[in-house]
Amino acid sequence: MVRTIAKDHDDKRRHILKVAAEVFAREGIARASMNEVARACGISKANIYHYYSSKDDLIFDILDSYLSELRDWICDLSLDALSPAEQLRAVTREFLLAYDGMDHQHKIQGEGLPLLPEDKQTILKGYQRDLVAVVSRILQGCAPETLGQDRAQCRDVTMSVFGMLNWFYMWQPKATKDARIAYAGSIADLTLNGITTKT
Repeated sequence: MVRTIAKDHDDKRRHILKVAAEVFAREGIARASMNEVARACGISKANIYHYYSSKDDLIFDILDSYLSELRDWICDLSLDALSPAEQLRAVTREFLLAYDGMDHQHKIQGEGLPLLPEDKQTILKGYQRDLVAVVSRILQGCAPETLGQDRAQCRDVTMSVFGMLNWFYMWQPKATKDARIAYAGSIADLTLNGITTKT
């Protein structure tokens, strides 16, 4: 007989994803066991295997949920009416707002993604490429004579922007919304001043 899905299945799944991300971020993915994740979630080991057949499946679902939602958030922004500089300010702000409360998910990307099978890595890297493409396109619009002509330089500047965005949780782990918005403005100012200043 086919086992029916409980009415609170999705809520329990979201709870598992949140708690597991915290455990993996704190202990490291290699050291943390599914038994430890189950205990932190307040459920049995058998119960967690009802939701996920392996640690890889759990890691993938954490990262897939996080990155797909982030990709949708950023790629669905309405930017057409803004100048390139305004687009950069809007995107850096929205990245940091989207990161709020997602420090654990963000932290385990680097360790978790390479551990997954190639087909699952491909899915997650696709989300990342979409996000990089948005920022790269905006930067080219901000400095068409330089970044629009030099792909290598555009790549370097794009990665520098992501570097400033992605390490924010280390510098400001308890940042308020206002602090996130202010820092996003600083990233935009630093970037715009750097790519538009002629030497």
